[in-house]
Amino acid sequence: MARQERAIRTRRVILEAAGAVFDEHGYTATTIAMVLERAEVTKGALYFHFPSKESLAQAVLDEQLSLGAVPPQPCKLQELVDITFVFGQRLLGNSLLKGSVRLAVDQSAPPGVDHAGPFRQWADHLAGLFEQAREQGELLPTVRIRETVELLVGAFAGVQLMSRALTGREDLAERISVLWGHFLPSIAVPALLTAIDREPDRGARILAALDADDVQQVAVDLSAR
Repeated sequence: MARQERAIRTRRVILEAAGAVFDEHGYTATTIAMVLERAEVTKGALYFHFPSKESLAQAVLDEQLSLGAVPPQPCKLQELVDITFVFGQRLLGNSLLKGSVRLAVDQSAPPGVDHAGPFRQWADHLAGLFEQAREQGELLPTVRIRETVELLVGAFAGVQLMSRALTGREDLAERISVLWGHFLPSIAVPALLTAIDREPDRGARILAALDADDVQQVAVDLSAR
């Protein structure tokens, strides 16, 4: 069991190091040697988990959806809003997520790397939440879900790229708030417009609450021993 846990930790260390290097240099300029230096692991350890740079890049891309997870909300449009704010907040400091986003828009990746995968995965995931929102009467009857989610995913990608170029993503939360200010009136029933929290600090507040819950759970576990 200890060996398996070490292997899981080593894989994560490699992924996080690869994310940082891919984010800084892009796919083409990144080398395995750069990742090894950043991760401080042996070549054998890296190749045990990832037989090639392509497989490493794909693994970084495959992590993206899980890094946007948020607590469920009774209002599914609020949950959709929360995903974007939490994703944006994590982009400020999570090297793995930064690398995944960089790879998703990096057209230099070879055919064996599915850089478009995260766009499809996000569209499918958000479409499910939109369906729940519709069932709960949160959406205007004119909303076409597939068209809407693909527009949302594309708009968010553009917003975060612009924020990175102009401010190093320092203003990303404000830009996400503006995005929803324009987007929500076209999809949400009027009664929800003032109830949905789209304040720029929404992502930071959610992550702070999650961290507090983790600390509390650790305390509970320790007291039970």
